[in-house]
Amino acid sequence: MPNTMLSLDPKEMKLGQLHAYLSGAIAPRPIALVSTVDEDGNDNLSPFSFFNVFSANPPIAIFSPARRVRDNTVKHTYENVKIHPECVINIVNYNMVQQMSLSSTEYPKGVNEFEKSGLTPIDSAMVRSKRVAESPVQLECIVKEVIELGQDGGAGNLVISEIVKIHINEAVLDEMGRIDPVKMDQVARLGGDWYCRAKDSLFEVAKPLTTMGMGVDQLPKDIRLSKILTGNHLGQLGNTEKMPDETMVNEYKLTELSDVFMDNEGDGLALERALHQYAAALLDQGKVEEAWMTLLAFNA
Repeated sequence: MPNTMLSLDPKEMKLGQLHAYLSGAIAPRPIALVSTVDEDGNDNLSPFSFFNVFSANPPIAIFSPARRVRDNTVKHTYENVKIHPECVINIVNYNMVQQMSLSSTEYPKGVNEFEKSGLTPIDSAMVRSKRVAESPVQLECIVKEVIELGQDGGAGNLVISEIVKIHINEAVLDEMGRIDPVKMDQVARLGGDWYCRAKDSLFEVAKPLTTMGMGVDQLPKDIRLSKILTGNHLGQLGNTEKMPDETMVNEYKLTELSDVFMDNEGDGLALERALHQYAAALLDQGKVEEAWMTLLAFNA
């Protein structure tokens, strides 16, 4: 039975409800803990999850200090980048998530959120805004443009920032000098009060960049219409350039699948179901070639 879909017109919704649905659906989101300086030289620190990187050449990150839904006021960060068009985007990991959250408190203008949150300010190399010492990656930025998307509550203000200096804590790098997601231990924002910890839910998906997968449409019909294999399973199989040859399948059938065939001898439907279940388990482990040979063994 198909799921019932709730269809909504944003123009007919209450703003708070719309914001809650959007922030709950478009998640998890990375968090930019942004430091700026006001006109009197006071440091400001505030987190934003409407944030991402949008270009590597030039290196551009964008975050949005949106107008508050509650009363249509603007963030101090927005005011500061209009006065001093520069900032530091500090990436947030689990070890600093509670302090990051505390820095989001709506303190009066001029209050130093570094002091309130207990995070450590350190000088930047190319901008006046301070870096957060506890952050594993700190991006010094020049603000190139601020695009105002509206004047009402909930309207975003896109702060387009060019990264001019990158600081990376070497403790989060692997032996190849790349950022290790487990060591990085980033957190991400969801809806309401919810966050997630990236390293607790890591998995890899082979990217079809250097190869051209055959596609789900080219899978044998009995596999494509399987009642056991999921869409993810079919995607894994479709990402393969070609199926294993008959010799490989027969060898695998004799060495790895003999018990499955013996247990279901004389019952074709039960055998097919057992093979598809076995293949699904292999795909869940990332063993795509073994899964292919299992599925093809039914007709071998």
